[in-house]
Amino acid sequence: MRRKIVAGNWKMNKTLPEGKQLASEVINIVADEGPADVEVIINPPFIHLAPVVQLAAGQDKVKIGAQNCSEYEAGAYTGEVSAAMLRSVGVDYVIIGHSERRQYFGETSEQLAKKINRALEQELQPIFCCGEPLEVREEGAHFDYVCTQLTESLFHLTREQLARVIIAYEPIWAIGTGQTASAQQAQEMHARIRAHLATQYGEEAANKTPILYGGSCKPSNARELFANPDVDGGLIGGASLNARDFVEIVKSFS
Repeated sequence: MRRKIVAGNWKMNKTLPEGKQLASEVINIVADEGPADVEVIINPPFIHLAPVVQLAAGQDKVKIGAQNCSEYEAGAYTGEVSAAMLRSVGVDYVIIGHSERRQYFGETSEQLAKKINRALEQELQPIFCCGEPLEVREEGAHFDYVCTQLTESLFHLTREQLARVIIAYEPIWAIGTGQTASAQQAQEMHARIRAHLATQYGEEAANKTPILYGGSCKPSNARELFANPDVDGGLIGGASLNARDFVEIVKSFS
């Protein structure tokens, strides 16, 4: 049985006091109401990480992740944050390859492969994002587009390394737009991703890999999305900024 995971990506939102309050609310509500078999991850901005890790200490239901890491180990890279730095403050996960990083900051598959390597070297679990823009879907090229992203950034890994990777499918046309891929569209892409992983790593490894849906998932549609056999949870954007909404998504598995 695959892991069930709900991760919140706060993006560039919340001041430090606001972030600490939100993290505390999520931790407390999950402690009271969260299903025991769902992994909950929150991914605040970099400056929030150390204090939020401290808030999460002493409990095991909510884990902390970062939104990005550098492709470099260390050095003269002003403004960058290394995987080793993240590990040093107690972070367990890191989002890599989010569509906004690709679109706004020009991150390439080659760079993302290096970031995956840096994260795994520090025993962080990468949440690797993939997904197509609207024009690619309209052309009917969305399956090939996403499979190429996986090949270029992940297929250099060993089977053992892949076992530490979480994949998040984000239909770019559904991020922050209020649009959502239908449950059928989500299932079709998740199944194709799993089949593509199997071509490189075998069906057993592919069937163990968690694949999350990340495109305007909210309390009103989470249950239908998570009911799909190949959808193992969600990477939640806007709804993760409200503790009650986020936890309701977590509870959609129960």
